[in-house]
Amino acid sequence: MFEQVFKNIDDLIWKDSGCDSELDYAEQSSWVLFLKWLDDYEKDEKIKSELENKKFIPIFEGEFKWSNWAVKRTSDGKIDLSENLTGPDLIDFVNSKLFPYLGNLKSLAKGIDTFEYKIGTIFSELRNEIQDGYILRGILEQVDKLEFRSDEQKHELSVLYESKIQNMGNAGRTGGQYYTPRPLIKTIVKLINPKIGEVVYDGASGSCGFLVEAFEHIKNSKSLTSTELRKLQSSTLYGKEKKNLAYIIGIMNMILHGIGSPNIVRTNTLEENILDIQDKDRVDVVLANPPFGKGEQTQIQENFPLKSSETAYLFLQHFIKKLKIGGRAGIIIKNTFLSNGDAKLLRKELLETCNVHTILDLPSKVFTAGVHTVVLFFEKGKPTKNIWYYELNLDRNLGKTNPLNEKDLEEFIKLSKTKQESENDWNKNIDSINKDTWDLSVNNPNKVEKVDKRKPKEIIKEIEELDFQINQSIKSIKELL
Repeated sequence: MFEQVFKNIDDLIWKDSGCDSELDYAEQSSWVLFLKWLDDYEKDEKIKSELENKKFIPIFEGEFKWSNWAVKRTSDGKIDLSENLTGPDLIDFVNSKLFPYLGNLKSLAKGIDTFEYKIGTIFSELRNEIQDGYILRGILEQVDKLEFRSDEQKHELSVLYESKIQNMGNAGRTGGQYYTPRPLIKTIVKLINPKIGEVVYDGASGSCGFLVEAFEHIKNSKSLTSTELRKLQSSTLYGKEKKNLAYIIGIMNMILHGIGSPNIVRTNTLEENILDIQDKDRVDVVLANPPFGKGEQTQIQENFPLKSSETAYLFLQHFIKKLKIGGRAGIIIKNTFLSNGDAKLLRKELLETCNVHTILDLPSKVFTAGVHTVVLFFEKGKPTKNIWYYELNLDRNLGKTNPLNEKDLEEFIKLSKTKQESENDWNKNIDSINKDTWDLSVNNPNKVEKVDKRKPKEIIKEIEELDFQINQSIKSIKELL
């Protein structure tokens, strides 16, 4: 049923003139889903409070409660067609009353960890882009069919929501920032192996794919006690995100995976001077795919010892500083970082302060934008002695209809345990690196160029056979015409 509801919502949104891309769909469906989830959450919290004989104070009251504005029902549970706002009246209520009320919750909140603050942060910048009140009425009634109560319901909804985030990742270069392929995330998390009791951090959290996967990994790593489960849900996973669309999608993604109150802060991570990071701020694990591209302003660059207009280089400095001694990181970055002259001093710092033990070289089409990336795996506190490289060579071209899968990365995971060299992997001693350039380029010494060993007659014969097949196909087409 849930899948059909999502499809119905999708069909309705696409009909609205205010929404014309996957990004619009994700944003506009997310705020409605979020408010419905909050309504179900408050129902559960009210029941829990009553059982514990505690006073329950709802976030939403009066006309802003879901059942009072979104979908009003009669005493027998049917939708009250005469009482529900629709058309221009519904749009006017949402734009002029509901959103201002929700945005104002930020200023009324008692702290940044409260739901009120998170709701206010989202709706203080988010805008309703659905222009047709009759379409919005249909969307509300479809969303009202969803229930976010049981673990089974949340799991099914999380899978469906994940597919929508993936579609955003396929929405060209802009959408790619919101989605890192899940098989790659799983592989990175598996190698870093975060554990209960550790703090996991992503300062460029996007749709929170890394944090969600870290949550699943830790939850399934062993049988957790109730205390450990509470720790996992409330004080293990932390993220920061600059863009509001990514922020709301990340919050929603974590909620649907069972993380009731996500520790995601809406902020620009790079505005923090890394010299201000104290021991109390440091974390055990960093998992991230920071945004790349030149254009960081001078005042932002002033927060870093090594100035650069490249966003990813600033993030990498932040992550190194953020890690505890002994902390571990798995970070995706453009492969040009390995050789770019502008990153020379940053590579030097990374190699001298951290043990960069593994570099995974990925095909260019892992990301739909076609960017060639690598994954850096390192541990802070010891200088690098030896780097194990693995070049992911696939026998097919990747694309939207043929994405990266977990099987593609099985050999990498297996060989990472022994670092035994093969055609696709090799070891590089730090002493062999040029200390003037600190170049870490991927140069596979074990790669064997495949040579066609067929005799010329065999090649000519195959060409003739192909020509014959082509001519026969053309003849058949002409006969049909």
